[in-house]
Amino acid sequence: MDRRRTDSSRAAVMSTRVRISRCPGNDDLPLPSPATSRAVGHDLCAAVDADVLIAPGERVLIPTGFKIAIPDGFEAQLRPRSGLALKHGVVIPNSPGTIDADYRGELQVILGNFGQEDFTVRRGDRIAQLVIAPTVRAEWDEVATLDETERGAGGFGSTGSRQTRRPETNTADAAAEPGAPRVDRERT
Repeated sequence: MDRRRTDSSRAAVMSTRVRISRCPGNDDLPLPSPATSRAVGHDLCAAVDADVLIAPGERVLIPTGFKIAIPDGFEAQLRPRSGLALKHGVVIPNSPGTIDADYRGELQVILGNFGQEDFTVRRGDRIAQLVIAPTVRAEWDEVATLDETERGAGGFGSTGSRQTRRPETNTADAAAEPGAPRVDRERT
C-alpha cells in the first residue's frame, strides 16, 4: 500500500495495487476507472455480446469482462450508479455486493429493474461502480449479556423520520458511572 496526493487536493489518497485480467474477447472494453480525479468508485462496463432487455421487476446477471485478484485485507464492493437508479430504477439489489479477496472468477453484476419501463443494457454501458476497501475480521467475544444503550433493540425506523432537538443532559447524569441509566431533564 502506498500513499499519494492528488494534484487538485492536499488530502492523502490511499491506494493499493490490484491485479486485473481481461476475459477473452473483451479487448474493446476500458479498464475500470473513476470518472473524476476524486471519485472513489471505478466504473464497470457491460461485457454483453448482445443487448440485454431488463423488464420491470426482473433481475439479470451482467458480465464485466474482467477478473481481479484483490489483495489480502481488502474487499471489492459493487455499488449501483446513482444516475441509473434515479432515471431508470435500475439498481444492484444486493448492494453493496461483496467480492472476497479469494474470488478469481469474472466480475458480474446483478442488475434489477425497479422502474416502470424496460431497460436495455448494451455492450460498453457503464453499469456499476467498483470500490476497493480495507476489511476488518471480527474476533467474536461471546458474553451472556450486552451493555444497555439509549437505542436498545430499536431498529427499522425506531429513531423516527425527523430530526428533533434533544433535551440538555443534567451534568450530574453525565458524571454517573459507565453503564448507569441516563436521565434527561429539561432546564428551566
